[in-house]
Amino acid sequence: MGQLQTATTNSSELSSKWLDVSVPIYAGMVHFPDNPTITIDTISRVERGDICTLSRLTIGSHTGTHIDAPNHFLPGGAGAEKTPLENLIGPARVIEIKDPDAVKADELRAHNLGTGERLLFKTSNSERCWKTSEFVQPFVSIAEDAASYLASLNTLAAGIDYLSAGSPETHRTLLGAGVVIIEGLNLSGVSQGRYQLLCLPLKILGGDGAPARVLLRASDGIDESKASMQAMRSSH
Repeated sequence: MGQLQTATTNSSELSSKWLDVSVPIYAGMVHFPDNPTITIDTISRVERGDICTLSRLTIGSHTGTHIDAPNHFLPGGAGAEKTPLENLIGPARVIEIKDPDAVKADELRAHNLGTGERLLFKTSNSERCWKTSEFVQPFVSIAEDAASYLASLNTLAAGIDYLSAGSPETHRTLLGAGVVIIEGLNLSGVSQGRYQLLCLPLKILGGDGAPARVLLRASDGIDESKASMQAMRSSH
């Protein structure tokens, strides 16, 4: 068994540091059952007298923390290299989901979501699923009614804290509406609230998905649009 993901950080660090909410990639790590096994083979090593240390990685395009590209579920959809980075960089909200089964529309409505938000859903997955290299099922995912609700709000990005956002229909609804899906987050060290999001997927030409490094930094709770409105009022 490889190295397991530990808690991201402690709460005292939230105000000033970027929080890494990606999971580490290691040989034998958990993967979706029909996805490739993750292997890391050392080809050369300086300790053996080789000129450098070099490894070969064998991973699937949906390994660990990653984004789904439209062509993952939509015929003729765009590849990973065309993922709009503006959807993945900027103000975001972490929303703690209480429902033990799924992210559902009724619970999301209680959070007064706006249009064009970046949303990351913290569920029981974060504490429960990343403590083992075995695939955990069932896990909390995004219900189809919630996917439709997010699509109607022109959501920029929707993140979930395990290896799938949900059913094929959930994926088709989100991807078809231009919502970038982020999967495989570990939000165990993150509280509900507003953050700055930085998610950079690998630029894989035609990729149906791409591993990504995802960082969060605590926000003061004022998003860019509100801040600009306040600045305009103060100037008059």
